[in-house]
Amino acid sequence: MAETNKEEVASAFVNHYYHLFDNDRSSLSSIYNPTSLLSFEGQKIYGVENISNKLKQLPFDQCHHLISTVDSQPSSMAGGCGGILVFVSGSLQLHGEDHPLRFSQMFHLIPGLQGSFFVQNEMFRLNYG
Repeated sequence: MAETNKEEVASAFVNHYYHLFDNDRSSLSSIYNPTSLLSFEGQKIYGVENISNKLKQLPFDQCHHLISTVDSQPSSMAGGCGGILVFVSGSLQLHGEDHPLRFSQMFHLIPGLQGSFFVQNEMFRLNYG
């Protein structure tokens, strides 16, 4: 996959992910697989069901992500699978809160069937200070 196509995939993924997170968080389970790993504020969560439960149990129902930057790089693993690393920074506006929370998030996307991608690894941190 050409560099430009990977950047387009990364951008489309980011738009899709945060749209689902903000509007239909339970639908995010479709982007993970049984070997996926989420590190959320240092807590490691493995597999589709556990990740989905973590995201559904966050202490807020409504939020809006404002994306500041998206950086992506091709990744190559054994066998040259053609993955993509995606790094996102932005702010998270919670319903009823005056001040947004700054965050950083990383995704490692792996090609799946029929041109789709799934999240193999994800890391999320709030940025304090």
